[in-house]
Amino acid sequence: MDPGVVLAIVVIVALVVAAGIFLYSRRQRSEHLRERFGPEYEHAVQETGDRSAAERALREREAQVEKLDIRSLSPQESERFGGEWREAQARFVDDPVAAIKEADRLVQEVMRARGYPMGDFDARAALISVDHPHVVSNYRAAHEVAQRNGRGETNTEDLRQAMVHYRALFEELLETQAVPRAHADGHADGQTVGTQVPPAQPAEDAKRAGSGEHEKRSERKAA
Repeated sequence: MDPGVVLAIVVIVALVVAAGIFLYSRRQRSEHLRERFGPEYEHAVQETGDRSAAERALREREAQVEKLDIRSLSPQESERFGGEWREAQARFVDDPVAAIKEADRLVQEVMRARGYPMGDFDARAALISVDHPHVVSNYRAAHEVAQRNGRGETNTEDLRQAMVHYRALFEELLETQAVPRAHADGHADGQTVGTQVPPAQPAEDAKRAGSGEHEKRSERKAA
């Protein structure tokens, strides 16, 4: 066979193999991002209007968070923040606006205590989405209500929903799960919004939860 033909065949085969490897790797990266970010993946695609750009942004978030020293709260910190949340939620009945402001402050304080840098809201939401993709939408919804409240465009029901959204993120950051959900009538599992709070996780449970998160982070770095 003509050496030129052989060379052409080799080049074509090499290109096909390279293209296959590239497409496979790209598909694997996409699947990883979909699994890691869940609903946040589609949110990023909608925000950018381009899947490749969205995936690039999500990978950048991952890389940024991997460089951070994110830690679990100590049992003492969990108890303290849980107590402050109880006070904030108890204020909701008499002063919902003040309660919402306090809830936002507490969420930021827990983020700071765990090692997240405090940039602007969009930057905070982006970083939180890496490890908490299923509740970052709650954070955005609560922030949107807070902004509308500043313009006098909210009612008590809007503020109640914002409090529920803040609580969803707060309980994940605090690493506790036993948080009763508020109902449409303003009650949470038989009690008013102002009396139900996410209790601090017992010390041993908190340690186990924190250990699990650090193990996952170590596995991602090793990969």
